[in-house]
Amino acid sequence: MNGNWIKVFIAAFLEIFWVIGLTHSYDFWTWTGTIILVIVSNYLMITAAQVLPAGTVYAVFVGLGTAGTVIAGILFFGEAFKWEKIILITTLLFGVIGLKLVTPDKAKEGAEV
Repeated sequence: MNGNWIKVFIAAFLEIFWVIGLTHSYDFWTWTGTIILVIVSNYLMITAAQVLPAGTVYAVFVGLGTAGTVIAGILFFGEAFKWEKIILITTLLFGVIGLKLVTPDKAKEGAEV
């Protein structure tokens, strides 16, 4: 796995926190932290998408961020645990992992990816 995929995974991890911050920020400092997370997360995703296929990068970013946000909601914020949610999140993660596995690590210039 090259450094650009690591950027995508870090960006998705940070996305979980800024999405939570959108709901739970309440003063200047919490909003500032949320905004910083949005900027850093999107910067990492955009720089990775300049090298890797943008569609795959975005799908992995959003998929992992969505899964993480749902799981965090269940574990930390009292959202209802339903097996249907877990099955759907698992399906989403299989799709994200599949996209990552079928996408080459290095996009060759001029080559079909």
